[in-house]
Amino acid sequence: MEFKEIKRTFGVALWFVFLTFPIMVIKVNAVDNTLTWRWHNMLIVGFGAFFGGLLWRFALARRKAPGKAAAPTTVGGEETAEGAAAREANGLKARFAAVVAVVKREKYRKGIYAALIAIVVIFPLLSSLYQTNIMITALIYVMLALGLNIVIGLGGMLHLGYIAFYAVGAYTYGILNHFFGMGVWVALPLGALFATVAGILLALPVLRLRGDYLAIVTLGFAEIVRIVFNNSTRLTGGPQGIGGIPRPGFFGLEMNLATATTYTYYIIVAAVVLTVFVVWRFENSRLGRALVAMGEDDIAAESMGIDITRTKVIAFALGSLWAGIGGVIFASRTTFINPASFTVWQSVIVLSCVVLGGMGSIPGAIVGALGLILIPEYLRAFSDYRMLMFGAILVIMMVFRPGGLIQKKRKAYTFPVEQGGES
Repeated sequence: MEFKEIKRTFGVALWFVFLTFPIMVIKVNAVDNTLTWRWHNMLIVGFGAFFGGLLWRFALARRKAPGKAAAPTTVGGEETAEGAAAREANGLKARFAAVVAVVKREKYRKGIYAALIAIVVIFPLLSSLYQTNIMITALIYVMLALGLNIVIGLGGMLHLGYIAFYAVGAYTYGILNHFFGMGVWVALPLGALFATVAGILLALPVLRLRGDYLAIVTLGFAEIVRIVFNNSTRLTGGPQGIGGIPRPGFFGLEMNLATATTYTYYIIVAAVVLTVFVVWRFENSRLGRALVAMGEDDIAAESMGIDITRTKVIAFALGSLWAGIGGVIFASRTTFINPASFTVWQSVIVLSCVVLGGMGSIPGAIVGALGLILIPEYLRAFSDYRMLMFGAILVIMMVFRPGGLIQKKRKAYTFPVEQGGES
């Protein structure tokens, strides 16, 4: 690293210390009228910013550095330090490739799937009620990410109002139960239906929009839905929301809180499995391939005979359906809903799950949602710094792997060359 880079990093660290000085160093106690100077915080911020900046510049330089000629690994018959490092790196790559090859084998893959299914089944039986509730929340966001992945990952349409359909599903169950006494199993298909209708109603006026304009319209739609629920006091309870929503039942059996939570966990697991199957089948269907083609270039797709209007409407409808189901399950789990649970920030979180995991990738959406929801919860031990750590992880992820954790791999079709044919 050159001296000018170190000098620039030092200047950035000093500027960062100056900006954070009133917050990190000065502590005012208005009750006792005392002023405390915390100089140690200034040193921590300065050294942290300086060495963190050096590490960041080094990582960027390594990422952008062009390929270099291989250095000699031996000098005078003895192995050099560069040669030892190269040999160790090649050994790690070889071991990692061997592990991947073993995992890809059919018999080992079945064993991994069986172990994963066993872990999912016994998880609520071995964990606490708190851990089960966290996992239910994470699985709900997995379903939302998979639904949004249809619109953004496959169709390439920037959707910032996805949480509105989640709210429609939740309020469908809350209103139907409050006024008509309907249970969750009746409200579940109705919530999916109403959310699908809302998705179609949103898709119709935005058929000609794309990019930033589409994002602004969908964002406005989410705010309209939230404000309508907030102002419809007689129907939705307004800001006070709807309470006393019953949890899922099983043929009229009485359940305590722990049993009902475990039962809800298995319901959301089944819903996620169904979502993965349907989205996977849709992605490999003719309509799914048409949606992918439209996402890459809608003009070229339309010129090849793809009905853009029909494809967009179906994408919005199918994506909204899973949000409606997730909203009903959310309402049955929390037993209380209000408009504050469906802000634009929730749409941003779902969008981040898709982008972080890998747009268009089903495993990526699952991993992204689990990581984005579980990591902040398990960083509560660092409650003062967990959001800072979480933000740093996201920034590093977007810089060094912008395609997501698990990038979507496009299928390659090969045609065998006939023997004796022309080359």
